[in-house]
Parts: sequence; C-alpha cells; structure tokens
Amino acid sequence: MKKIRNFALVVGLVVTAGILAACGNQTSKNGSNKQSISLMQTSDLTSLDNTNQATMPEFNTLTNISEGLYRLNDKDQPVPAMATKIVKPSDNGKKYIFHIRKSAKWSNGDTVKAVDFEYSWKRSLNPANNPVYTYVFSGIKNADAIINHKKSYKTLGIRATGEKTLEITLDHPMAYFNKLVAMPVFMPQDKSFVEKVGIKQYGTNAKNTVSNGAFKITDWTGTSDSYRLVKNPYYWDKKAIKLDQINYKTVKDSNTAHNLFEDKKLDDATISGVTAKSLQKNKNLKSVPKAWTYYLQVNQRKGQPLANQKLRQAISLAINRKELTNKVLADGSLPASGFVSPGTAIDPTTGKDFSRETSFSVAQNTAQARKLFNAGKKEAGISGTVNLSIVGDDQDVTKNVAQYLQGQLDKTLPGVKVNISNIPDKAQQARRSEGKFDLAQWYWLADFGDPINYLGILTTNNTMNPGKFSDRTYDNLIQKAKTADNQADYWQALRQAEKRLMSRTGIIPLYYVRESHLVNPKLHGVEYHVAGFADYTRASITK
Repeated sequence: MKKIRNFALVVGLVVTAGILAACGNQTSKNGSNKQSISLMQTSDLTSLDNTNQATMPEFNTLTNISEGLYRLNDKDQPVPAMATKIVKPSDNGKKYIFHIRKSAKWSNGDTVKAVDFEYSWKRSLNPANNPVYTYVFSGIKNADAIINHKKSYKTLGIRATGEKTLEITLDHPMAYFNKLVAMPVFMPQDKSFVEKVGIKQYGTNAKNTVSNGAFKITDWTGTSDSYRLVKNPYYWDKKAIKLDQINYKTVKDSNTAHNLFEDKKLDDATISGVTAKSLQKNKNLKSVPKAWTYYLQVNQRKGQPLANQKLRQAISLAINRKELTNKVLADGSLPASGFVSPGTAIDPTTGKDFSRETSFSVAQNTAQARKLFNAGKKEAGISGTVNLSIVGDDQDVTKNVAQYLQGQLDKTLPGVKVNISNIPDKAQQARRSEGKFDLAQWYWLADFGDPINYLGILTTNNTMNPGKFSDRTYDNLIQKAKTADNQADYWQALRQAEKRLMSRTGIIPLYYVRESHLVNPKLHGVEYHVAGFADYTRASITK
C-alpha cells in the first residue's frame, strides 16, 4: 500500500497549542503525571472509513485506535486482539471459528459484536461503497466472484453465528491468513453507530468515528492538519497502555520535521533527502527497514503513448537509480531491482530472500534507452515531441524525485518533454483513478509479509492498478499462486509472476524505502513493523 515525505521553514510557524506541545510527560493542574507524545503524518488525514480508503495517514491512525481479530506483536507475529486466541482452521484449512472477547467494547461503550466484523468486511466489497482495497479479500469464500461482479457482496464467506461468534470460510487454504486479518482493512465497524451517523458521514471527522483499540480520536474536523488520540477507557487491555495521549500534526517538510524535533515538539520525526543525509551520524537517528517500494505507475490504457512497451522500457533504462538514492534521497534507501522489496519474505523452497532471487538489472543504459524510445515512437505512430506528465503528491520528497526524473528523461530521451504536477494527495489520487496521467509517483508498503501482497494488486482490473497493466500470463500466474495446494507451486508461481511483470515493464520500480526517524531517546516500546504500520499503543516515555 500505501505516502512518503524540504521547502524552507516558514518563519513564525504557528504550532497548534496542545497538539505539538512540549513532548513527553506532562504535569496537569491537579499534579497528575500524564504520558503524552507528539508524532507527525506526512500528509493530511482525510478519512477513517477502513472499508473504502487505503492511505498511509488513515492506516497509521487506525493501527493505533482500532483492532481486528489479531494484531502484530514486536516480532511481527499475529497475537490475539478482538479474538480470544489464535484459531486453528478446520475443513482442510478452509474454516475458522472465532470467539470475540466478552470485554471488547467500542469507544462509545457499545459492545464489539461478531456482526461488526461481518458488516465491515461486506461493506469493503459492496460496490455502492466505492471500495478500493478489494483484492486483499481474494481467497475468502466468494470474494473473487464478488469482485468480478458475478455474486453479491452479501455472499462473502463471513457470518456472525452468535453475538460473539464469527465464522469465516475460505475458497482455499491461505498460509498467510493470520497476518492478513491483522490489516486495518479487516478491522470491524460498529454497525449500529455507522448506521446512526450515516454511511457517507462515518469516518469523516472525530465526532463521526468510534474505535475499539487502545485510543480514540479527538480534535479532528476532517480537514484539520492536526488531531489527538486519547486513551480509550473501554479498551479491553487498558492496563497495558502507558500513554495517555498521542498528538498528530501534518509535517510535509523534512527540514520542518527536524526543527520541530530539536525544539522537542516531535518525539518521532520522519526525515528524508538532504536533511536525512546531513543527520546520518546523529545519535537520535533510527533507520527503519520497511517492506516498501516506491515506483512509477504507467498509464497503459488504450490510446495512451505508454501503452507501447518499448517506450516504457526506454523510460526505465533512462533512470539512474543509484544517483537517485545516493544524491537525491540520501536516506539509506536502495535502488529497486524489482517490485517486491528485500526483507519482505524468505522463499522457503529455496531459503533465499524472494526479492533478491527475482531481481533484475537496474543499471542505467542511455544508448539502449534512446534506441528503444525511437523504435517505440515508430511503433506507436508518434511523430514529433512526446509530451509526458508525471503526477505526484505535494510532499517535499515527492517533488524532489519528480524534478530528478524530469531532468533525466528530458536529457536522455530524444524529443520528449516532461511536465510535473505535484498536487495535494486527494487531488492526485483522483487524477490517477481517472487515468489523467502518463506516469504517477506511487509506492507500495506491504501490509503483510508475503510477495502476494505486492504482486496481487497488478492483476487486470484490480482497483489498486490505475495504470491498467493487463497481461493474461501474469494474471494466470497470480491465480495459480492463490490456488496452489503446496509450497513449491505457490512460490514458483510468484517467482514467475515477478519476472513476468518486470519483463513487460508493467511498472517502473525506483527505490526501496528505508525510513529515517529522529526518535526521542526517552521513547520506548514502539513496534516498527517491517510490513505494516508503526504501533505506538504499547509505547511509553520516561521522564
């Protein structure tokens, strides 16, 4: 899934009182000592409806206010959350019976019921809800047929058989099912509350949002660039929660993030680019490996110039990825040699890192790029200048990467003119979904540690595939992996799919993200997941 992050620090930057107050323990008027930390988002939070959104601010927040059947622990392994235990499937691995904790409640005091899971999951596949993250349900009974409009979303293989009993049926066994259901998209929704406020209003601001996790959200209007998470008094495991409050603020600029950290107004600041490069020896720097690939989505719709494979290949060969990561990013990120990033998963049939065993050459080849570009123009019937647009969000790092790509392509490819548009996140997502781009800056941050989480999003007509890459061989390989009944066939199909994707230049990988954080040394217990999102619910901060 899911944004990454220096314009000059604005003189007189006003920080909302209470949102970016002094970090750490705070003493209230009555003398009590409260634990509070301040964090940043790199773009604004626009929704908390997990059934039709899939953005980093949303998933970052949901990870810290809500829980699914399982959550990931500090070793990236599933542990019981709303479910009372880790369930062993029956019916040859195709049926799961979950019992929901009796003490589980929503932040408004409502009981968490089995039907809340059924309601949420089915909303995530209801076409009327404009779902965007449907593919992850593949493998759950009838999900594929629902996604392909052959069955009603109501037939999804999940049903509440009692107030606290939930039955989930699969089309076939799924080795990664336990990690899958820890994702935010599989979190429940308080059915009675959603219907009370209205499905179009749910998750649009703090007033219209409830949560079942360690915290609840306050002070969020739906358009504000700051908000707070406060301890949920109804949380089933509240004794394990040390923090009383988490303050969030949108900070798009690394230089601003660094200054806020130095001023003790951020406890965990994400930095990149020249800021990260200059702070590589800082004692508070923490480098966080992530299953995260930054890439270019390529518009391959019929009639678009980049529907031509040779033009796509030429663009990929024109990019100097080592220079991009070493000089533009300079934050520890690495040149991408495939879609699946290193560290995502070990192929158990070979004992090798999946990313490394399927990687391709990332060396820049300007001569071959020019040759392919000219041949591609001829094949596509293009004469004269080729105008290409690069669309991305308005974060500083995105702008820097866009400018670098623009320079590389304008310099290397004959007769090309590149225009860049770095616009607010919501606007660029609309541009991508409407196909109004040639190249779109995007990323995939794995939600769980398996290559299928990357490769599955690029099948024909997948909602997460706005570039419209479509290849029958690739689709068949993904389907073969999903229905494989043994490890050998599963991993072989995935290896072949990754190599097919790269040979067809379905996307253009740029770099593997390695997050650089400035972390308050007094902050402890943060679970930085390789696949997924940082969990601060069990964190604490010392005096």
